[in-house]
Amino acid sequence: MASERIALTVPGPHGDREIGLSSPGRLVWPEAGVTKRDLAEYLIAVAGPFLAHNGDRPVSLERYSGSVDGESFFSKNPPKGAPDYVESVTVTYNSGRRHPQLVLTEPAAVVWAAQMNTVVFHPWSSAAGDSDHPIELRVDLDPQPGTDFADAVFAAHAMREVLGEAGLESWIKTSGNRGIHLFSPIEPEWEFLDVRHAVIAAGRELERRHPDRVTTSWWKEERGERIFVDFNQTNRDRTMAGAYSPRALPQATVSTPVTWDELDGVDPLAFTVKTTPRRLAEVGDPWAALREAKPGRIDALLGWWERDLADGLGELPFPPEFPKMPGEPPRVQPSRAKKP
Repeated sequence: MASERIALTVPGPHGDREIGLSSPGRLVWPEAGVTKRDLAEYLIAVAGPFLAHNGDRPVSLERYSGSVDGESFFSKNPPKGAPDYVESVTVTYNSGRRHPQLVLTEPAAVVWAAQMNTVVFHPWSSAAGDSDHPIELRVDLDPQPGTDFADAVFAAHAMREVLGEAGLESWIKTSGNRGIHLFSPIEPEWEFLDVRHAVIAAGRELERRHPDRVTTSWWKEERGERIFVDFNQTNRDRTMAGAYSPRALPQATVSTPVTWDELDGVDPLAFTVKTTPRRLAEVGDPWAALREAKPGRIDALLGWWERDLADGLGELPFPPEFPKMPGEPPRVQPSRAKKP
């Protein structure tokens, strides 16, 4: 019933908190039979690793008033009436506007987000204490029509080699769908634009080595049946689903960290809100050592960027909502561009 409400006890660093959960029986994932209560209990079960990888940083909440089959919207700013344990930090967006952004620091705040109908959590790549400088380089390997997860696995192994040659260690997770995300901890010395250029340089190097299987083409009409290195996910305020975040897909899948050794045999659809807590209990968190890993540097990748600039390869297009950026090519599909 819509008026039904329960209270969940959520352990945390400041003791137990009671979180009210309205409509606990509402099916958030109808096809998978996963309710709002199931989601909240999942987040309690994975709170430790979830906060280790998504906490203490700006985060955007992808919220659904009904099921994942319906409409969604993003929350970035703390809503009126948010409890005092839901924190925020003032960040600068691409427009230059500054505004408070949500920060999750304890399990109760994550469960509160579920009460607010959050399904997908989108953390920034920077920490709340210094939101202008990313603490990780992220590579989003996005399968295009005609490709599948196995193609993304090939690209992930190849990208690991590229980043390794640049002095970076890579950690991987499923996207929750068909893609793969690589994360490399880095020193927080560079702005988002520098890190974007480092990702473009790595993507171009991967594309040179495997031109029939990988592309950095922003325009879909040019990608073909290849894995797209989505460099624009590295921009300020552009995010991807965080580690252990559910996805708004029919199977209630979860973006799940995996080891390099198990990657070739992974079925990304097997990691769901129902199964992931058991996986954590049995095998632990493959990213447990990520936050203690020595941060790398992107100097080598920026050297590759400068090399490519000298060879005539310039800036690539930005997302449409961004202001026009220096050196950016026209934001028009090649097939619609005026011919000289």
